[in-house]
Amino acid sequence: MLKRQYDIQVVKSAGNLVGESPLWHPLERALYWVDTRRPSIQRLGADGAFREWAMPNRLGTIALRRGGGLVAGTKRGFVHFDPSDGSVTTIADPEAANPEHRLNDGKIDRRGRYWCVSTGSSEEDPGGSLFRLDPDLSCHRMDTGYILGNGLAFSPDDRTMIVGDTNAGLLYAYDFDLDAGQVSNRRPFFSSVEMPWQTDGGTFDSEGFYWCALIFDGAIGRFDPTGRLDRLLRLPVSTPTMCSFGGDDLDILYVTSGSIFLSEEQRAREPEAGSIFAIRNHGVRGVPESWFGQGDASGPSERGK
Repeated sequence: MLKRQYDIQVVKSAGNLVGESPLWHPLERALYWVDTRRPSIQRLGADGAFREWAMPNRLGTIALRRGGGLVAGTKRGFVHFDPSDGSVTTIADPEAANPEHRLNDGKIDRRGRYWCVSTGSSEEDPGGSLFRLDPDLSCHRMDTGYILGNGLAFSPDDRTMIVGDTNAGLLYAYDFDLDAGQVSNRRPFFSSVEMPWQTDGGTFDSEGFYWCALIFDGAIGRFDPTGRLDRLLRLPVSTPTMCSFGGDDLDILYVTSGSIFLSEEQRAREPEAGSIFAIRNHGVRGVPESWFGQGDASGPSERGK
């Protein structure tokens, strides 16, 4: 396993119960993320200005939207969030018949489709599903069988989708057809059943390696395309929840974390639990996040929109 020096910095002592979905906005040069348990969307600008918007329902994932604002996966389905006035508009609710389910983690593919994986109704219920929200706002169930769907990400060559099930202790790989918007050949990618941690939210780097938070063991793991653990980056908190690349050169690994999982004694030992971290000098870059909507999903057609 490669060992390398790297730098870790707290960029925001947010005090999140469960921080998730760090998202770099390249036009605003700002970092967005969510607190899932005290439902809110939060933003840290390049100038250090912080904003927070309360959300009406629990949410797990946010993504960039062509035409302005963000899209989010929530306990009441897919929504559009407008930060200019804080409004939330429902797009589609694929789990309306299962009110205990919720959309938990997701990403936009490079055709502008929003993929989200949901949870079951309990810690043992594999009733969660993988959904695809298209730019025309039609919604499609693509697979099912997830207890706590997590860690969804697309490889930079658009041939593989990784989706995890935190409670089952498995990361899965799918063959991904970008043009058709289809997945097939679901198979185990990595098992954490015998590990002291569980896999949480993740992303890919430009070299085709998958990174994800190793919750309860205070680390970020980097996995090669075969599922072999390639590198560990240790953090000063035991419950990181998700990582993603950001910054102007996509060379900063942003990490959210949670505090709700810790006892009072553990919180005293980990005063930065619930903070947002930036890891630098790790030697790799990410790939740009895609945007929800029609057209080139690499970004809006009008700069600054």
